[in-house]
Amino acid sequence: MKRQLSTAAHITDADLGEIRTLIEQRSAMHLDESRERFLSIRVREYAEEESLSSGAELLRRIRGSSVEYDAFLERLLTQETSFFRYPAVYEALAKTILPEIHERKFWRSPRTLRIWSAGCSTGEEPYSIAMTLCDALKFAEAWEIEILATDISRRALRHAEKGAYSKRSLQELSLRQIETHFSPAKHGFHVKPRIRRMISFAQLNLAEPMYLGKMDCIFCMNVLMYFTAERRMAILRGFYEALEPGGYFMLGHSETLTHTPLKFEAVTLGDCRLYRKPVAAEARAMAGMESSQ
Repeated sequence: MKRQLSTAAHITDADLGEIRTLIEQRSAMHLDESRERFLSIRVREYAEEESLSSGAELLRRIRGSSVEYDAFLERLLTQETSFFRYPAVYEALAKTILPEIHERKFWRSPRTLRIWSAGCSTGEEPYSIAMTLCDALKFAEAWEIEILATDISRRALRHAEKGAYSKRSLQELSLRQIETHFSPAKHGFHVKPRIRRMISFAQLNLAEPMYLGKMDCIFCMNVLMYFTAERRMAILRGFYEALEPGGYFMLGHSETLTHTPLKFEAVTLGDCRLYRKPVAAEARAMAGMESSQ
């Protein structure tokens, strides 16, 4: 049973510095000075919830156990998310990106569509993508669709895999969206099996080397800010290589690729800016041959 504290946990600046260093060493995530207040608040909340008296006690715990460290990191990195958090992005997906993919791939066999939600948290983003595909893609049943949803947090992934959400979580959705894509449950709603089957969930740290195959579209919203500039560039190069020619890359509203050497084309659609991997000359030629068949 946890002991009850009458005072807040004593966390020094030196403790926060050691915690920051430990996170970078173990998880390759960099919480710089611009996120100092965020780190301080989250560390103090965690220490008090766990009835720890000091930063030194917290450090002993997370250094001594991988399980405790993982639990601490997951609590630290949990981000607020919601269905269709950036509506303009999903409108662009429905009205511009999917029609382009449909035109480019319609004559291919098999006709595949792969989208990566990198940093999917508790699942709202990949489920929003799946709902958009079902609502907007012509002849969706004729496509082999895979939405790969990854996150560093196993706790968030367990929540996402269940596909269970409260009524409050769905408050931004229309009645039609809820009736079409969710089933009522005892304490809220479950995503319907058709939506759930489109998504594969996997635990992944973006800083680690990986090959996940080619993607038509990658969502990476408000994740890259946790990495150093050098590691962020390495991750972005990986995303660029993973995209099909003509594929799209989505960032959060406050993020940009303006000062990167990657050859993305910036595309402004309504209230959002997307980044498109150029279509190589040979890819254009192949698309022309396929469309003439």
